Amino acid sequence: MTGILYLVATPIGNLEDITFRAIRILQEVDLIAAEDTRHTGKLLQHYQIKTPTISYHQHNHQTRITELSEKLLNGLNIALVSDAGTPVISDPGYHLVLSCIGNAINIIPIPGAMAGINGLIASGLPTERFCFEGFLPTKKKLRDNLLHSLVTEKRTIIFYEAPHRVEKTLKDFAQFFGLNRNLTLARELTKLHEEFWRGTIQEAITFYQNREPKGEFTIIVEGNNQQEELELSETEIKLEMVKLLNQGMSKSEASQHLAKYTNFSRREIYQLTLIDDI
Repeated sequence: MTGILYLVATPIGNLEDITFRAIRILQEVDLIAAEDTRHTGKLLQHYQIKTPTISYHQHNHQTRITELSEKLLNGLNIALVSDAGTPVISDPGYHLVLSCIGNAINIIPIPGAMAGINGLIASGLPTERFCFEGFLPTKKKLRDNLLHSLVTEKRTIIFYEAPHRVEKTLKDFAQFFGLNRNLTLARELTKLHEEFWRGTIQEAITFYQNREPKGEFTIIVEGNNQQEELELSETEIKLEMVKLLNQGMSKSEASQHLAKYTNFSRREIYQLTLIDDI
């Protein structure tokens, strides 16, 4: 019998974020693989959990994967935790999961807090469809390429950002998304100084000109809600005009409406109605 790898979500700020199930699993497993054993140690001490810990982070995960996989294959149960929130999201736990799948080791996720979801549900931005991007690349070319690929993204976008990079990130957003896109800056989620700021990219840049960003940020950006321009022929434009006129619109109103969604200007559309006496 092989052991089980538990993916355990831990608090993102407030120690009460953790679930009863997560506490029980951390008590029962044989070993806890933690991003920072000192940081996790504070959580374990708070809940009087005495399970031994081992480090597992981006600098040692390649060597740790073999060691942890062997322990799991020998029947030990291991809990994987990150410093905050749900493990495997934006951390090297993904590679351990792949190894366990390859070795037919059972994986059980223990759900809990995630900063991105907490920020999204309180942002006031659409929640029906969203995408998670996490931290942007630090290298300019990779960063620019990623932001360029998101210009036409219609879903709400979730980013993470460190305080010292917030101002630069907002300016990058302005360059690629424009100044009028709405966003929400969620700071220090579930902690004592939790704060939500809502407005446009331009307003956010102005807001932080004279303020130093503090704490970890979750940034929720509105998707591109502009309608795609329809490529219609003159004949198709005339047919659409007839439909709108039959619905009770005036020629001026119909021309203005169609101009929003087509490759024709309002004036061009109106002229077509005069030429053919629609």
